[in-house]
Amino acid sequence: MATSRKQYAVARPVYSEERFTDDHEKVFRKHKTMLDHVKECLTCNPKRAKNAMLSLLPIIGWMKIYRLKEWLPGDVVSGISTGLVAIMQGLAFAMLAELPASYGLYTAFFPVLIYFFLGTSRHISVGAFPVLSLMVGSVVIRLVPDAEPPANITDFEGLSRDQQRVLVASSMTFLMGVFQLGMGVLQVGFVVMYLSDTLVSGFTTAAAIHILVSQLKFVLGLVVPGISGPLSIIYTLKKIFVQISSTNICDLVMSILIMLAVFIVKELNEIYKAQLPVPIPIEAISTIIACGVSYGFNFTTRFNVTVVGKMVQGYEAPIAPSMQILQESAVEAFPTAIVGFAIAFSVAKVYAIKHDYTIDGNQELIAFGFSNIFGASFKSFAASTALSRTAVQESSGGKTQIAGLISALMAMIVTLALGFLLEPLPTSVLGALVIINLKGMLMQFREVPYLWRKDKPDCVVWVSTCLSACLLGLDLGLAVGLGVELLTVVFRTQFPRCAVLANIPGTDLYRDSKDYLHIFETSGVKIFRIPSPIFFANVEFFKDKLMAAVGFNPLRVLRKRNKALKKIKKLCQGDHLDFTARELGDVYHQSTDDSYKDMEALDQPTHLNAPPFRVDWNDKFPDGISVPRVDIHSLILDFSAVSFLDIAAIKGLRRVFRDFMRIDVDVYIASCDAYILEKLHSCVFFDQEVLPSVFFLTLHDAMLHVLEKQKGNSCKDRVMKNTKL
Repeated sequence: MATSRKQYAVARPVYSEERFTDDHEKVFRKHKTMLDHVKECLTCNPKRAKNAMLSLLPIIGWMKIYRLKEWLPGDVVSGISTGLVAIMQGLAFAMLAELPASYGLYTAFFPVLIYFFLGTSRHISVGAFPVLSLMVGSVVIRLVPDAEPPANITDFEGLSRDQQRVLVASSMTFLMGVFQLGMGVLQVGFVVMYLSDTLVSGFTTAAAIHILVSQLKFVLGLVVPGISGPLSIIYTLKKIFVQISSTNICDLVMSILIMLAVFIVKELNEIYKAQLPVPIPIEAISTIIACGVSYGFNFTTRFNVTVVGKMVQGYEAPIAPSMQILQESAVEAFPTAIVGFAIAFSVAKVYAIKHDYTIDGNQELIAFGFSNIFGASFKSFAASTALSRTAVQESSGGKTQIAGLISALMAMIVTLALGFLLEPLPTSVLGALVIINLKGMLMQFREVPYLWRKDKPDCVVWVSTCLSACLLGLDLGLAVGLGVELLTVVFRTQFPRCAVLANIPGTDLYRDSKDYLHIFETSGVKIFRIPSPIFFANVEFFKDKLMAAVGFNPLRVLRKRNKALKKIKKLCQGDHLDFTARELGDVYHQSTDDSYKDMEALDQPTHLNAPPFRVDWNDKFPDGISVPRVDIHSLILDFSAVSFLDIAAIKGLRRVFRDFMRIDVDVYIASCDAYILEKLHSCVFFDQEVLPSVFFLTLHDAMLHVLEKQKGNSCKDRVMKNTKL
């Protein structure tokens, strides 16, 4: 049984923009000047001071609503679970940054303390992130390589190799924090929006490949010097395969067992997450077992296994960044700051939506900026968040950043008292933990076939970002990916899918004439739609598509008409003559091409130099006379999807109007945005030829106006003979 559909009927006048403004009084709003905004920013009152304090210290907001009995147990359990993961990941990711493992514990502690007070997300786990660690490590290797002397930096004097690397990592992290803080203060958190999900996916996949290759030397027990720069991944693989016969079997077997165990338990955690109160901390368990086995069987001596070794106990005095290193690492620090914030903000946004609270992008920049500056002062390296660690914090019952604070306290306990227990831990175990945690990022390869089927430009962005980041390095790869992404945006706006619209019979709806079977196209009227802004880069494309839609070039038609009329006019001077159609053809043949050279005169309207008769330009002409046929009398431009026009577009649109009007084709614009209309007025778009009355509220208003105008007009213009001048 067919369901009845609701009907609506509206009776109103046909509205042009001009008539609508006459009938309905508009409110003219006063726009604030730059001086008004400055005064508003400098104005201080108790309410603004309170809002500023709440904005700068979000902890005040959620601590006021903290449910002690309900939330604290979950935060404690979550903090302990997250702390175990953060400690293991801190040790492992420190190796990615080419630093001693113990410095990973600093990154699991210091940045968390600042984020606890300044961050707006209640669920993300702040600390080391593998992509950032790798980006820091590339700078560390460049300035303090394994097999070559370090860079000529004065602050390196008197420092060991490890101390030099720590200074490089902390200085770069300090600069990264300065960049993030500066962007937060300047309220430019929106820049992260230019990093699309597709670009971030391709970039992190490439980073996962870099991380995988960098950890192979630990898993295989090989001595491979770190390499940075373009094609570093190729050179690293070459060095690994050259030494493949020297693989340490104990390291390899231990790594495989660790990866299998972690993979299986993580899958079980995912399958039974509804039944488990907290996820099984398999990384911590496997690390403890590996430490015990390595110590009990003396792997270092018996199997020549490389272990973590001496752990730094306690916290060292804060250090100042090196100005020379800041200059050397500025190019890498900025993309690292952007990537770190983009990852953290994306993860924070997911959990903010899930738990129904808001996060502030600019405040997040400030929070991470201060966190990295503070952490760098105490020798930690770049901090952001990790999806796996955040998932543990949220799924194990964490409600607020108190869970993060507890995880930081656990890292502090290990640093101060229990670090020596981790000294026999094989580095191959940490490498295995890093590799197995790459599963989520590596599985992003599955997006490529989907993107190719659904959105090929996005697929190009993904593939180009991934390949360039793999081959050229993460910093250059990110720049290339961003460039390709912006090119796809330009491509989409510069070459939009234009359409000729027609009416759905019995409605006021207009759709693409190619998409529907039963559709009505009014004779003599063309409706053209461009679904994008019109600006300097696509204005010529717009005109070309418009000419293709109507089937002729109005300027060419005008010139050919004027050529014919100019020659006829010479023979019409003096006494009036009778002309037959055949004689008109003879006149055309007797003329020479010398009279056609004044192209500016040919571009003028035909009525300015009209001979003593009128011509139906669509009638049949004698052989030898060729004037393009014009089958339309009205052109309607649908501007409903045009969001802005620049000066070049306004000039181009004005030429389109004049060219069509000079061959007696009326041009109308429908559904134009009010802002665009105001801009056209301010740019003096209108004159005696182009009138404001050609703008209509809707396509149907414009169509009804055209039909009403053509109802009384005769469409039978003939050659009129014997007409006096």
